[in-house]
Amino acid sequence: MAGLELLSDQGYRLDGRKPSELRKVQARMGVFAQADGSAYIEQGNTKALAVVYGPHEVRGSRSKTLHDRAVINCQYSMATFSTAERKRRPHGDRKSSEMSLHLKQTFEAAVLTQLYPRSQIDIYVKILQSDGGNYSACVNAATLAVIDAGIPMRDYVCACSAGFVEDTPLADLCHAEESGGGTSLALALLPRSGQIALLQMDARLHQDHLDTLIEAAMTACKGLSDVLDSVVRQHLQEVSVLTRD
Repeated sequence: MAGLELLSDQGYRLDGRKPSELRKVQARMGVFAQADGSAYIEQGNTKALAVVYGPHEVRGSRSKTLHDRAVINCQYSMATFSTAERKRRPHGDRKSSEMSLHLKQTFEAAVLTQLYPRSQIDIYVKILQSDGGNYSACVNAATLAVIDAGIPMRDYVCACSAGFVEDTPLADLCHAEESGGGTSLALALLPRSGQIALLQMDARLHQDHLDTLIEAAMTACKGLSDVLDSVVRQHLQEVSVLTRD
């Protein structure tokens, strides 16, 4: 990464944040009445929408049925208008398939699937606007949507990215920082237990730097869990007021 461009001499980033500071997060739950669970999240300029259906009977081939737990089906896509360049294939390409698999692995570690044998849970996530941290925004939005659907989880599963500018670890990368050419990783965490649900890294990193970068991402995830918890509590208050009326 070009340190002079992405980190000032005073230690501030392009958008004025400190190295460990998260982007502003705004989120809502229950945005679609037709789905079992839904949520919308903004992490900086990255915006994601998540919808959950289920648990329901396994659709399609019966060979997918698991007799001791639920099958989690995830589908990731990007809106054609989500980036400056118009996407010809908003879903179904290799990157979308990889992201769908990563989301599936993440939520298999968090959802109590053993409570729903011989059933299926569908999680659909779409990036409406992309400015870095797409995986993180998808995980955080899907977590809220799963909770909105009333599906039990071991813990919130929160995700955040981290990367290096020179020797300084940065948390919650924007697009300019992600595309700066340096090493970055994305991490999904179950904050209370400290269990890592998924760790993704697309470039080489010296072993001496790995712990520092993981620590930065885990600290950011714990901060995000507080934000998600406040969103859930606010949503419950709103729902309880409506049901009382």
